[in-house]
Amino acid sequence: MNQPLFSALPDTRKRCFDPVVDARTRLLILGSLPGEKSLAHSQYYAHPQNKFWLLMGEVLGVDLKSLAYEARLTALLAHDVGLWDVVAQAHRAGSLDSNIRERDDNDLVALASSLPKLEVIAFNGGTAARLGLKVLQKQANRYRIVKLPSSSAAHTLPFSEKLALWSALKEG
Repeated sequence: MNQPLFSALPDTRKRCFDPVVDARTRLLILGSLPGEKSLAHSQYYAHPQNKFWLLMGEVLGVDLKSLAYEARLTALLAHDVGLWDVVAQAHRAGSLDSNIRERDDNDLVALASSLPKLEVIAFNGGTAARLGLKVLQKQANRYRIVKLPSSSAAHTLPFSEKLALWSALKEG
């Protein structure tokens, strides 16, 4: 009996991290699924070319890039910002969103419902927005939705243009 070819391939199933949120979370930033570097380091946005920490540092007025990872997360929470991913797990060779296959989505509705101060849901990149809005379609009108250009280096928009768009996350 022949085995399916897929079973002979290495396990490429990737899993997201736990959400970084608390009861004060006002802004939730959703990515698609952590890339290879992030998974290897067990850290959101660990790839040195990813501009997430620089962009959020500019938005919050805090030098997040120079902080240790745990201090970065603490600083986000102190500014009422949470992180998670739209995709819970999926098969994906490499880090590109276009390679995501056979995905299971996170329960974004349950998470959003558990956050009493949540006002804004921002999507880091087009894939996160497309998939996340499908999951949140009935609840999306409860929140201000912000679609952001990906902080990934794979999205080649110049930093200044990304920052101009990410500045929509600034309060008031």
